Amino acid sequence: MPPINLQTFDNNHQFVAWFRHASPYIHTHRGKTFVLSFEGAAVSSHNFRHLMHDIALLHSLGIRLVLVHGTRQRIERNLQERDIKQQYAEGMRITDGESLEQVKAACGQITSDIRALLSMGLSHSPQSYANIRVVGSNFVTAKPLGVRDGVDFMHTGVVRRVDKAGIIEQLDNQCVVLVSPLGYSPTGEIFNLSVEDVATSVAIALQAHKWLCLTEVNEPMSEDGYLTLQEAQALVETRQDAESFRQLRNAIRACENGVERVHLIKRNIDGGLLLELFSRDGVGTMVSRDPFENLRQASIDDIGGILSLITPLEQEGILVKRPRDKLEAEIHRFIVQERDGAIVACAALYPYTEDRAAELACLVVSPHYKGQRRGDALLAFMEQEALQVGINRLFVLTTHTAQWFQERGFVPADLDTLPVDRRRLYNHQRQSKVFFKPLEFKDKASLNGNQTLAAF
Repeated sequence: MPPINLQTFDNNHQFVAWFRHASPYIHTHRGKTFVLSFEGAAVSSHNFRHLMHDIALLHSLGIRLVLVHGTRQRIERNLQERDIKQQYAEGMRITDGESLEQVKAACGQITSDIRALLSMGLSHSPQSYANIRVVGSNFVTAKPLGVRDGVDFMHTGVVRRVDKAGIIEQLDNQCVVLVSPLGYSPTGEIFNLSVEDVATSVAIALQAHKWLCLTEVNEPMSEDGYLTLQEAQALVETRQDAESFRQLRNAIRACENGVERVHLIKRNIDGGLLLELFSRDGVGTMVSRDPFENLRQASIDDIGGILSLITPLEQEGILVKRPRDKLEAEIHRFIVQERDGAIVACAALYPYTEDRAAELACLVVSPHYKGQRRGDALLAFMEQEALQVGINRLFVLTTHTAQWFQERGFVPADLDTLPVDRRRLYNHQRQSKVFFKPLEFKDKASLNGNQTLAAF
């Protein structure tokens, strides 16, 4: 028998683990409409071929894709080569007749490059046998930006209307739709548009499930990669003059108008698109219209997720083993913390009303999310839940985590301080230590189950 190659075994194991982790997202994303936008700098980067491969992979997984590309860098190059003066005002290009010709040329060049890369049939790549049809048309109707503060922007325009039906028809035909930052007026005029305006308008018109924005901005917008709509709005208000927050303002506009989620992903991360879509925590910043992570009452459907958290601790003797039927009977006692459909933390509350005391049990956080104060958030929520039902003392019985609770205001207590009914159930073989904490009512407005944990 040949010796086992440990490196190959580890690589195989990692691949299988990753594929299993990604499979729920593969199912979730299939048939969904995603708008993907990128600026002109992406087209000339060395990673652009890889990006096109990733786009081909997404298409093969049944994702309906609308690509919106920028042109600024290509336009600038074309103008410089012809020694044509470039004019800007308020961060936008002033597009005169001579510049417009180069805008049209740049769009044609970039769309040709994209079509060529998506038409490749390289073996051993995501595009092998892909046969991707790329369709572009006059999907965007535009109007002139006009005269602003005495400046005539001439052929620079803004989106007036998006041909939603035309785009959906092509998506239904399993095409990748390509939209350029050019708009056309009913009178036959052509306008130069910003990629952000086009992408935002297209995502809103389609009510896209996601707008994936590959950004040139390297400035972090969130520590944990997630912003609620309210948090994003507050952040923008403090940074109104920051050019780097332009994309965030567009993300807010999209979410306010029906787009479920906007993902701001650094363009220079090779494979960033796949990492953002097929891993739970991603690599970008997600702005969500609805809570991505929230605390809520557990239901019978959460049994599997709760068991995955508590079973390893039961096996180590840290928690008392709970039979599945008992867990089902007590599920109403549990609160879970859900992140993008997965249970990442849980806790249970057992009130003893006559004693105005309650036991906090099964406070568990997934090992993948420790160190992010989720335990503190869950404890704060459970304390307020106890107060709502007239409880003024919280107690825990623990064999391994005494220090953690003491650091959060719990103090040692004797066994006879437990409610009588709970004292009868005490397991003398485990010799669990008892800790109590007096409770003080706090404003619960930001602690309800429909709010995200960013409030903590």
